[in-house]
Amino acid sequence: MATTDDGTRTTFLREVRSAVTPHASLLVLGVLGLMIAFITSYTGAFHHPGPADVPFGVVAPAQARGQLVGKLSRLPGSPLDPRAVPSERAARARLADRTLDGVLIVDPRGRTDRLLVASGGGASLAQAVELVVRSAEQAERRTVRTVDVIPADPGDSRSLSSFYLVVGWCVGGYLCAAILAISAGARPSNGHRAVIRLAALAVYAIAAGLAGTLIVGPVLGALPGTFFGLWGLGALVVFAVGATTLACQALLGIIGIGLAILLIVILGNPSAGGAYPYPMLPPFWRALGPALPPGAGTWAARSLAYFRGNAVTGPLLVLSAWAAGGTVITLARSILRTKDGNPS
Repeated sequence: MATTDDGTRTTFLREVRSAVTPHASLLVLGVLGLMIAFITSYTGAFHHPGPADVPFGVVAPAQARGQLVGKLSRLPGSPLDPRAVPSERAARARLADRTLDGVLIVDPRGRTDRLLVASGGGASLAQAVELVVRSAEQAERRTVRTVDVIPADPGDSRSLSSFYLVVGWCVGGYLCAAILAISAGARPSNGHRAVIRLAALAVYAIAAGLAGTLIVGPVLGALPGTFFGLWGLGALVVFAVGATTLACQALLGIIGIGLAILLIVILGNPSAGGAYPYPMLPPFWRALGPALPPGAGTWAARSLAYFRGNAVTGPLLVLSAWAAGGTVITLARSILRTKDGNPS
Protein backbone atom coordinates (compact mmCIF):
# COMPACT_ATOMS: atom_id res chain seq x y z
CA MET A 1 0.00 0.00 0.00
CA ALA A 2 2.86 2.37 0.81
CA THR A 3 4.46 1.57 -2.50
CA THR A 4 1.26 2.43 -4.30
CA ASP A 5 1.03 5.72 -2.42
CA ASP A 6 4.63 6.58 -3.27
CA GLY A 7 4.04 5.67 -6.88
CA THR A 8 0.89 7.78 -7.03
CA ARG A 9 2.70 10.68 -5.41
CA THR A 10 5.60 10.40 -7.85
CA THR A 11 3.25 10.27 -10.82
CA PHE A 12 1.37 13.32 -9.57
CA LEU A 13 4.57 15.32 -9.13
CA ARG A 14 5.65 14.38 -12.63
CA GLU A 15 2.31 15.55 -13.98
CA VAL A 16 2.68 18.86 -12.13
CA ARG A 17 6.18 19.39 -13.53
CA SER A 18 4.94 18.52 -16.99
CA ALA A 19 1.91 20.80 -16.78
CA VAL A 20 3.74 23.75 -15.16
CA THR A 21 7.36 23.82 -16.28
CA PRO A 22 9.93 26.07 -14.57
CA HIS A 23 9.82 28.32 -17.65
CA ALA A 24 6.02 28.56 -17.40
CA SER A 25 6.32 29.29 -13.68
CA LEU A 26 8.61 32.22 -14.38
CA LEU A 27 6.18 33.54 -16.99
CA VAL A 28 3.30 33.23 -14.52
CA LEU A 29 5.32 35.20 -11.96
CA GLY A 30 5.92 37.81 -14.66
CA VAL A 31 2.19 38.03 -15.33
CA LEU A 32 1.59 38.46 -11.60
CA GLY A 33 4.10 41.31 -11.60
CA LEU A 34 2.35 42.95 -14.55
CA MET A 35 -1.01 42.65 -12.78
CA ILE A 36 0.40 44.30 -9.65
CA ALA A 37 1.96 47.04 -11.79
CA PHE A 38 -1.36 47.55 -13.61
CA ILE A 39 -3.29 48.03 -10.36
CA THR A 40 -0.59 50.30 -8.93
CA SER A 41 -0.30 52.46 -12.04
CA TYR A 42 -4.01 53.01 -12.65
CA THR A 43 -4.86 53.51 -8.99
CA GLY A 44 -1.89 55.79 -8.46
CA ALA A 45 -2.83 57.95 -11.43
CA PHE A 46 -6.57 58.17 -10.82
CA HIS A 47 -7.26 57.74 -7.10
CA HIS A 48 -7.02 61.46 -6.22
CA PRO A 49 -7.14 63.68 -9.33
CA GLY A 50 -6.88 67.40 -8.87
CA PRO A 51 -5.54 70.44 -10.75
CA ALA A 52 -1.94 71.44 -10.10
CA ASP A 53 -0.12 74.31 -11.79
CA VAL A 54 -2.67 74.57 -14.59
CA PRO A 55 -1.44 77.13 -17.19
CA PHE A 56 -3.86 80.00 -16.59
CA GLY A 57 -4.18 83.51 -18.02
CA VAL A 58 -5.43 86.70 -16.41
CA VAL A 59 -6.75 89.67 -18.39
CA ALA A 60 -7.26 92.60 -16.03
CA PRO A 61 -6.63 96.35 -15.74
CA ALA A 62 -2.93 97.12 -15.33
CA GLN A 63 -3.35 98.42 -11.77
CA ALA A 64 -4.98 95.18 -10.57
CA ARG A 65 -3.28 92.63 -12.80
CA GLY A 66 -0.18 91.92 -10.71
CA GLN A 67 -2.11 91.69 -7.45
CA LEU A 68 -4.65 89.25 -8.92
CA VAL A 69 -1.95 87.04 -10.46
CA GLY A 70 -0.23 86.95 -7.08
CA LYS A 71 -3.41 85.91 -5.25
CA LEU A 72 -4.18 83.15 -7.73
CA SER A 73 -0.61 81.84 -7.55
CA ARG A 74 -0.91 81.55 -3.75
CA LEU A 75 -4.10 79.47 -3.70
CA PRO A 76 -3.82 76.41 -1.41
CA GLY A 77 -2.36 73.42 -3.25
CA SER A 78 -1.16 75.61 -6.15
CA PRO A 79 -3.95 74.58 -8.55
CA LEU A 80 -3.15 77.36 -11.03
CA ASP A 81 -0.01 78.68 -12.68
CA PRO A 82 -1.30 82.18 -13.54
CA ARG A 83 0.31 84.70 -15.81
CA ALA A 84 -0.87 88.08 -17.16
CA VAL A 85 -2.22 88.22 -20.71
CA PRO A 86 -2.49 91.60 -22.46
CA SER A 87 -5.93 91.18 -24.06
CA GLU A 88 -8.88 88.88 -24.56
CA ARG A 89 -7.83 88.33 -28.15
CA ALA A 90 -4.38 87.17 -27.04
CA ALA A 91 -6.00 84.97 -24.40
CA ARG A 92 -8.24 83.23 -26.91
CA ALA A 93 -5.24 82.69 -29.19
CA ARG A 94 -3.33 81.01 -26.35
CA LEU A 95 -6.28 78.79 -25.54
CA ALA A 96 -6.41 77.81 -29.21
CA ASP A 97 -2.70 76.96 -29.39
CA ARG A 98 -2.98 75.00 -26.10
CA THR A 99 -0.49 77.05 -24.10
CA LEU A 100 -3.26 78.00 -21.63
CA ASP A 101 -6.08 75.89 -20.18
CA GLY A 102 -8.18 78.73 -18.83
CA VAL A 103 -8.37 82.53 -18.78
CA LEU A 104 -10.05 84.91 -16.32
CA ILE A 105 -11.21 88.17 -17.90
CA VAL A 106 -11.88 90.77 -15.22
CA ASP A 107 -14.63 93.33 -15.74
CA PRO A 108 -13.28 96.64 -14.38
CA ARG A 109 -16.76 98.22 -14.33
CA GLY A 110 -18.71 95.44 -12.64
CA ARG A 111 -18.44 92.46 -10.31
CA THR A 112 -19.08 89.67 -12.83
CA ASP A 113 -16.00 88.33 -14.59
CA ARG A 114 -15.72 85.79 -17.40
CA LEU A 115 -13.83 82.50 -17.32
CA LEU A 116 -12.79 81.14 -20.71
CA VAL A 117 -12.19 77.39 -20.90
CA ALA A 118 -11.72 74.82 -23.67
CA SER A 119 -13.50 71.56 -22.80
CA GLY A 120 -12.35 70.07 -26.12
CA GLY A 121 -8.99 69.59 -24.39
CA GLY A 122 -10.59 67.68 -21.53
CA ALA A 123 -13.91 68.25 -19.79
CA SER A 124 -12.62 67.21 -16.36
CA LEU A 125 -9.88 69.85 -16.48
CA ALA A 126 -12.27 72.60 -17.59
CA GLN A 127 -14.63 71.74 -14.73
CA ALA A 128 -11.80 71.63 -12.20
CA VAL A 129 -10.53 75.06 -13.28
CA GLU A 130 -14.07 76.44 -13.03
CA LEU A 131 -14.45 75.18 -9.45
CA VAL A 132 -11.13 76.70 -8.40
CA VAL A 133 -11.86 80.09 -9.99
CA ARG A 134 -15.42 80.25 -8.63
CA SER A 135 -14.13 79.62 -5.12
CA ALA A 136 -11.45 82.29 -5.50
CA GLU A 137 -13.96 84.79 -6.91
CA GLN A 138 -16.44 84.17 -4.09
CA ALA A 139 -13.70 84.98 -1.59
CA GLU A 140 -13.40 88.38 -3.31
CA ARG A 141 -17.19 88.77 -3.40
CA ARG A 142 -17.25 88.56 -7.15
CA THR A 143 -19.07 86.21 -9.51
CA VAL A 144 -17.87 84.48 -12.64
CA ARG A 145 -19.57 83.40 -15.85
CA THR A 146 -17.98 80.48 -17.66
CA VAL A 147 -17.64 80.57 -21.45
CA ASP A 148 -16.55 77.40 -23.24
CA VAL A 149 -14.75 78.82 -26.27
CA ILE A 150 -13.63 75.43 -27.66
CA PRO A 151 -16.34 72.98 -26.55
CA ALA A 152 -16.27 69.24 -27.06
CA ASP A 153 -18.46 67.97 -29.88
CA PRO A 154 -21.98 66.83 -28.81
CA GLY A 155 -21.08 63.31 -29.89
CA ASP A 156 -17.83 63.32 -27.91
CA SER A 157 -18.84 62.74 -24.30
CA ARG A 158 -16.40 64.53 -21.98
CA SER A 159 -13.86 64.72 -24.83
CA LEU A 160 -12.93 61.06 -24.37
CA SER A 161 -13.41 59.81 -27.93
CA SER A 162 -9.88 60.82 -28.91
CA PHE A 163 -8.45 58.87 -25.96
CA TYR A 164 -10.42 55.71 -26.69
CA LEU A 165 -9.54 55.97 -30.37
CA VAL A 166 -5.83 56.11 -29.57
CA VAL A 167 -6.10 53.29 -27.02
CA GLY A 168 -7.74 51.15 -29.71
CA TRP A 169 -4.95 51.96 -32.14
CA CYS A 170 -2.34 51.08 -29.52
CA VAL A 171 -4.00 47.75 -28.75
CA GLY A 172 -4.14 46.94 -32.44
CA GLY A 173 -0.47 47.84 -32.86
CA TYR A 174 0.98 45.62 -30.17
CA LEU A 175 -1.38 42.70 -30.85
CA CYS A 176 -0.52 42.74 -34.57
CA ALA A 177 3.21 42.83 -33.80
CA ALA A 178 2.90 40.03 -31.26
CA ILE A 179 1.04 37.82 -33.73
CA LEU A 180 3.56 38.51 -36.49
CA ALA A 181 6.43 37.46 -34.24
CA ILE A 182 4.89 34.57 -32.30
CA SER A 183 3.46 32.95 -35.42
CA ALA A 184 6.98 31.83 -36.37
CA GLY A 185 8.93 32.15 -33.15
CA ALA A 186 9.36 34.95 -30.69
CA ARG A 187 12.43 36.48 -32.38
CA PRO A 188 12.89 37.56 -36.02
CA SER A 189 15.06 34.89 -37.58
CA ASN A 190 16.97 37.15 -39.97
CA GLY A 191 17.03 40.59 -41.51
CA HIS A 192 14.80 39.62 -44.42
CA ARG A 193 12.08 38.29 -42.16
CA ALA A 194 12.30 41.40 -39.97
CA VAL A 195 11.86 43.63 -43.03
CA ILE A 196 8.85 41.61 -44.16
CA ARG A 197 7.24 41.84 -40.73
CA LEU A 198 7.82 45.59 -40.54
CA ALA A 199 6.35 46.01 -44.02
CA ALA A 200 3.31 43.94 -43.06
CA LEU A 201 2.97 46.08 -39.92
CA ALA A 202 3.09 49.25 -42.03
CA VAL A 203 0.29 48.02 -44.30
CA TYR A 204 -1.74 47.02 -41.25
CA ALA A 205 -1.11 50.42 -39.64
CA ILE A 206 -2.48 52.25 -42.69
CA ALA A 207 -5.59 50.07 -42.67
CA ALA A 208 -6.05 50.41 -38.89
CA GLY A 209 -5.69 54.18 -39.04
CA LEU A 210 -8.33 54.37 -41.75
CA ALA A 211 -10.72 52.03 -39.92
CA GLY A 212 -10.49 53.95 -36.65
CA THR A 213 -10.99 57.30 -38.38
CA LEU A 214 -14.03 56.02 -40.26
CA ILE A 215 -15.62 54.68 -37.07
CA VAL A 216 -15.22 57.83 -34.93
CA GLY A 217 -15.97 60.14 -37.85
CA PRO A 218 -18.47 59.23 -40.58
CA VAL A 219 -19.91 56.15 -38.84
CA LEU A 220 -20.50 57.37 -35.27
CA GLY A 221 -19.95 61.11 -35.54
CA ALA A 222 -18.01 60.94 -32.27
CA LEU A 223 -15.01 63.09 -33.17
CA PRO A 224 -14.68 66.12 -35.45
CA GLY A 225 -11.50 67.15 -37.18
CA THR A 226 -9.64 66.58 -40.40
CA PHE A 227 -10.23 63.09 -41.79
CA PHE A 228 -6.83 62.68 -43.41
CA GLY A 229 -5.06 64.17 -40.40
CA LEU A 230 -6.59 61.62 -38.04
CA TRP A 231 -5.94 58.82 -40.53
CA GLY A 232 -2.27 59.73 -40.73
CA LEU A 233 -2.04 60.02 -36.96
CA GLY A 234 -3.66 56.62 -36.54
CA ALA A 235 -1.23 54.97 -38.96
CA LEU A 236 1.71 56.52 -37.09
CA VAL A 237 0.39 55.47 -33.65
CA VAL A 238 -0.21 51.88 -34.75
CA PHE A 239 3.17 51.56 -36.45
CA ALA A 240 5.03 53.19 -33.53
CA VAL A 241 3.46 50.80 -31.01
CA GLY A 242 3.88 47.79 -33.30
CA ALA A 243 7.53 48.56 -34.09
CA THR A 244 8.22 49.04 -30.39
CA THR A 245 6.66 45.65 -29.66
CA LEU A 246 8.72 43.97 -32.38
CA ALA A 247 11.85 45.57 -30.93
CA CYS A 248 11.02 44.32 -27.43
CA GLN A 249 10.48 40.83 -28.81
CA ALA A 250 13.72 40.98 -30.80
CA LEU A 251 15.61 41.83 -27.62
CA LEU A 252 13.84 39.61 -25.07
CA GLY A 253 11.82 37.01 -26.95
CA ILE A 254 8.35 36.29 -25.63
CA ILE A 255 9.11 38.28 -22.47
CA GLY A 256 9.23 41.31 -24.76
CA ILE A 257 5.44 41.13 -25.04
CA GLY A 258 5.27 41.80 -21.32
CA LEU A 259 7.63 44.74 -21.67
CA ALA A 260 5.47 46.20 -24.46
CA ILE A 261 2.36 45.82 -22.29
CA LEU A 262 4.20 47.52 -19.43
CA LEU A 263 5.16 50.50 -21.60
CA ILE A 264 1.94 50.94 -23.58
CA VAL A 265 -0.87 49.68 -21.33
CA ILE A 266 0.34 49.85 -17.74
CA LEU A 267 2.35 53.07 -17.92
CA GLY A 268 1.06 54.64 -21.13
CA ASN A 269 -2.72 54.52 -20.79
CA PRO A 270 -3.20 56.04 -17.30
CA SER A 271 -0.65 58.78 -18.09
CA ALA A 272 -2.13 59.61 -21.50
CA GLY A 273 -4.23 62.53 -20.28
CA GLY A 274 -7.48 60.89 -21.39
CA ALA A 275 -9.90 60.80 -18.48
CA TYR A 276 -7.79 63.35 -16.60
CA PRO A 277 -5.55 65.73 -18.63
CA TYR A 278 -1.94 66.19 -17.58
CA PRO A 279 -2.43 69.02 -15.04
CA MET A 280 -4.73 66.73 -13.01
CA LEU A 281 -2.34 63.77 -12.82
CA PRO A 282 0.29 63.14 -10.11
CA PRO A 283 3.80 64.33 -11.01
CA PHE A 284 5.18 60.93 -12.13
CA TRP A 285 2.37 60.24 -14.61
CA ARG A 286 2.24 63.86 -15.75
CA ALA A 287 5.93 63.79 -16.65
CA LEU A 288 5.79 60.33 -18.24
CA GLY A 289 2.63 60.66 -20.35
CA PRO A 290 3.84 63.00 -23.13
CA ALA A 291 6.84 60.73 -23.81
CA LEU A 292 4.80 57.56 -24.45
CA PRO A 293 2.70 56.73 -27.54
CA PRO A 294 -0.76 56.79 -25.84
CA GLY A 295 -0.14 60.27 -24.40
CA ALA A 296 1.39 61.69 -27.57
CA GLY A 297 -1.43 60.18 -29.64
CA THR A 298 -4.21 61.47 -27.38
CA TRP A 299 -2.80 65.01 -27.32
CA ALA A 300 -2.40 65.03 -31.10
CA ALA A 301 -5.89 63.61 -31.70
CA ARG A 302 -7.49 66.32 -29.55
CA SER A 303 -5.43 68.99 -31.27
CA LEU A 304 -6.55 67.76 -34.68
CA ALA A 305 -10.18 67.50 -33.56
CA TYR A 306 -10.59 70.80 -31.72
CA PHE A 307 -7.54 73.04 -31.99
CA ARG A 308 -6.97 73.18 -35.78
CA GLY A 309 -3.87 71.03 -35.51
CA ASN A 310 -2.04 73.37 -33.13
CA ALA A 311 0.64 71.99 -30.80
CA VAL A 312 1.06 68.66 -32.61
CA THR A 313 4.73 68.93 -33.57
CA GLY A 314 6.06 67.62 -30.27
CA PRO A 315 3.70 64.61 -30.05
CA LEU A 316 4.34 63.69 -33.68
CA LEU A 317 8.09 63.76 -33.03
CA VAL A 318 7.59 61.49 -30.02
CA LEU A 319 5.60 58.98 -32.07
CA SER A 320 8.13 59.16 -34.91
CA ALA A 321 10.96 58.49 -32.46
CA TRP A 322 9.21 55.35 -31.15
CA ALA A 323 8.54 54.20 -34.71
CA ALA A 324 12.11 54.82 -35.86
CA GLY A 325 13.67 53.41 -32.71
CA GLY A 326 11.58 50.25 -32.86
CA THR A 327 12.42 49.76 -36.52
CA VAL A 328 16.17 50.23 -36.04
CA ILE A 329 16.36 47.93 -33.01
CA THR A 330 14.31 45.21 -34.73
CA LEU A 331 16.49 45.27 -37.84
CA ALA A 332 19.79 45.60 -35.98
CA ARG A 333 19.03 42.77 -33.57
CA SER A 334 17.87 40.49 -36.38
CA ILE A 335 20.95 41.16 -38.52
CA LEU A 336 23.31 40.70 -35.58
CA ARG A 337 21.74 37.37 -34.66
CA THR A 338 22.15 36.17 -38.24
CA LYS A 339 25.83 37.18 -38.29
CA ASP A 340 26.36 35.35 -35.00
CA GLY A 341 25.06 32.21 -36.66
CA ASN A 342 21.99 31.99 -34.44
CA PRO A 343 19.03 32.65 -36.74
CA SER A 344 16.46 31.52 -34.16
